[in-house]
Amino acid sequence: MNEAIQELEPLSIWNNFTDLNAVPRPSKKEDRVIQFMMDFGNSLGLETFADKVGNVIIRKPATKGMENRKTVTLQSHLDMVHQKNADVDFDFDSQGIQMFVDRDWVRAKGTTLGADNGIGVATIMALMESTDIPHPRLEALFTIDEETGMTGAMALEGDVLQGEILLNLDTEDDDEIDIGCAGGIDVTATREYNEKPIPRGVVTYRIEVNGLLGGHSGMDIHKGLGNANKIMNRLLYHCSEQYHIRISEIDGGGLRNAIPRESFAKVVVDKSQAKDLEITFKELKRDIIQEFQITEPNLQIELKELKTSPKKVMGLGAQEKLLKGMYAAHNGVYTMNATFEGLTETSNNIAKVEVKKGRILIGCLTRSSIDSSKMDLAHMLKATFELAGCKVDFKGNYPGWQPDPNSEILKVLVKNYKNLFNEEPKVVACHAGLECGILGQNYPEMDMISYGPTIKGAHSPDERVSVSSVEKFWNFTKEILKDIPLKSNR
Repeated sequence: MNEAIQELEPLSIWNNFTDLNAVPRPSKKEDRVIQFMMDFGNSLGLETFADKVGNVIIRKPATKGMENRKTVTLQSHLDMVHQKNADVDFDFDSQGIQMFVDRDWVRAKGTTLGADNGIGVATIMALMESTDIPHPRLEALFTIDEETGMTGAMALEGDVLQGEILLNLDTEDDDEIDIGCAGGIDVTATREYNEKPIPRGVVTYRIEVNGLLGGHSGMDIHKGLGNANKIMNRLLYHCSEQYHIRISEIDGGGLRNAIPRESFAKVVVDKSQAKDLEITFKELKRDIIQEFQITEPNLQIELKELKTSPKKVMGLGAQEKLLKGMYAAHNGVYTMNATFEGLTETSNNIAKVEVKKGRILIGCLTRSSIDSSKMDLAHMLKATFELAGCKVDFKGNYPGWQPDPNSEILKVLVKNYKNLFNEEPKVVACHAGLECGILGQNYPEMDMISYGPTIKGAHSPDERVSVSSVEKFWNFTKEILKDIPLKSNR
């Protein structure tokens, strides 16, 4: 199956991508891919080393005649988001990604593909091993743990990089040149609760919400997609308002940077109310599916009776506060950007809800291009969850990347894009978290830009990358490297 990928053009990128995707590379478990990249650099005889946290740096001299150009740092991250469909048997810790070609798209079989940011990594590898591409002195920076905290970029010290220009290869529309991004903060609410013995004379049900598209909690947050955790809470809230239901457990969502696609709950209800509950549930299901018929055509909501009952349920007080707090908590777009039309400025993703064995955990990722707005929404969530009896922690706070419309490298990219493709590129900022803002704290003089091939459905099992777009991206990158400005006279 993956052999077909290796026959795609440009061969150098797709072969490297195939090799990379054979290496398990979950966030925070990058030891194998770090070694893979170290072996790659050393096999080429290039200066190769890892810093104290595992970021890998590889340096390559300029080709003949390009020695007087500025040094370029090419940057992508090694880790990938791990999401799979519930019916797929796959172990991300031990298996390589299974890929296939679907017309102009490369996809994975029921899992995330890792094109985010594996195509960027493979492109840098292709440049480092090339022998016939003109380029200035190159410095490859492969960061770790971008997807779950950007800790690699945060830990990179200020005296490591030597580049004057940074090309971040981590955006997902091939007609866009990115000059800014959002910052983010993890908001986590936790609470202990008393478990109660299951009441007598009850019927047990499993509630399932699945079939949602999911996607990137930054790039896709404005699309009005369904959030499985919010849909589940809506069902539980309205059913509990009318019937004596008791929650045994909830398991919804997962990674903070992925819009949750699935949520499952186990509840019990008095036998006398079971049939009426089923009628009410069908009405709620009908209304919700009707609301999402355009944006979520595959949404499935099911109520299934179980033969085996749980031993414990939530206490009523904790259950009521949880459902009300979750209903009140903001999810989705909070404000839109006034400068860039159509750009989300501030948002929140209620990414994970776990209720079991006497403990509640709610995990959110709050994003904004304006730090004060980010913290305003974070504190709104904090107040909401504290009213529900939770303790709230803020972690993983990272800055946005402020746009510089006068950037020298931006002018290079715009000129070469127009010359190559006979059209104007879109100069944008994005609502995703790029590492440029973090790197810029230690390297404030570095001129930064971000671009990439077209990737759809990132952070979900529907992730796919356009084959023709990768070739366009490769040709664009080679032209950029030919046109890097001369070194500064200092």
